[in-house]
Amino acid sequence: MPQRKGQSIALIGAPIEEGAGRQGCSMGPKALRVAGIQDALTALGHDVADNGDVSPRAVEIAFDGTANNPEIVTGFAREIAKAGETALNDGYTAVYLGGDHALSFGSVAAALRRADALRRALHVLWLDAHADFNTPQTSASGNMHGMPAAFFCGEPGFGEMLECPKLPAARYHLVGARSIDPAEVVLLEERGADVNDMGEIDDKGIGAVMRRILGEVERDDALLHVSFDIDFVDPDTAPGVGTTVPGGATFREAHLAMEMIGKTGRMISLDLVELNPFLDDRGKSARLMVELAASAFGRRIFDRPTQAA
Repeated sequence: MPQRKGQSIALIGAPIEEGAGRQGCSMGPKALRVAGIQDALTALGHDVADNGDVSPRAVEIAFDGTANNPEIVTGFAREIAKAGETALNDGYTAVYLGGDHALSFGSVAAALRRADALRRALHVLWLDAHADFNTPQTSASGNMHGMPAAFFCGEPGFGEMLECPKLPAARYHLVGARSIDPAEVVLLEERGADVNDMGEIDDKGIGAVMRRILGEVERDDALLHVSFDIDFVDPDTAPGVGTTVPGGATFREAHLAMEMIGKTGRMISLDLVELNPFLDDRGKSARLMVELAASAFGRRIFDRPTQAA
C-alpha cells in the first residue's frame, strides 16, 4: 500500500497527566500546538482539523490490584476512545496530542474498534523505552501510564474500564526498549509479544528492525497504530520527559523509523506522548516531536526547512 497523499488528519488533545508519577504532561498538547504541529502537517498538503482537547468525567471503577487515579484515567480513556473512533469513522487519521501514555488506553481502543468494523487486522507499533505491559497486579508504582499495552492485549485486572476488541500480543511491536520491569518480561515472553530493545537496534540497525515489523503489517494487509513516546529518543536529544532512560534512539534513527512508517500508507492513528514541557529545554523536545510527526506524514530530509544562519 503506497503512502497516502493529501490525508485528512484530526488532532485530538489529551491533556492527561494522572497516569504518570509527576505533573507536567497535561501541558503537552498546548506545547505541540505552539511548536506548530498543525502548520507542519498542512504544509505537506494534508487537511488538518484541530478537534480541541477531550474533557473527561471521572467515573467510579474498581481494579483488581494497585492503580493510581483509576477514576480520572478511565474517564479520559473513554472520552479519547469516543473522540478517536468518531474521527476514524469520518475518514480522518487521528493524531493524539499527549499527555502521558495512559492516553493509549483510549487511542488504541479506538483503532481496534475501527479495525474490527472493517474486518481488518491491526498492528500496534510502540516506540518507547518502556514496555507499558504492567497490570494493577504487577505494577510496583501503580502508575497507569505503564499499563495500557497490557490492557489492550487482554491482561486481566482492569475491570470494566473500556470495551474494545483485544490485540494478540504478537501484533504488539515494542521498539527501543531499555527499561522493562521483571514482571513485564515474564508476561511479554509468555504472551509472545514482539520486543526489540536498543541492543537489537544497535546490532541490526533501525532500518532492518522496522522493515521486518512493517513487512509483517504488509503481510497481514493490516492497519497500523503508532504510539510514539518521546523517551524513545535519547534524553540528550529530547530532554522534555519525566522518565528519562539513557541510550535511546538518535535523531536520525527516530526520523528513519517515522519515514518508513509513512511510506507504508497503513497508519490510521498516531500517539505523541509523555512530553513534559516543564522539563524541556526551550521547546526542543516539542519541536522534535512535531518534526517526527511530519516525517510520518511524508516529509523527507530534503523537505526540512533550513535554519537561518
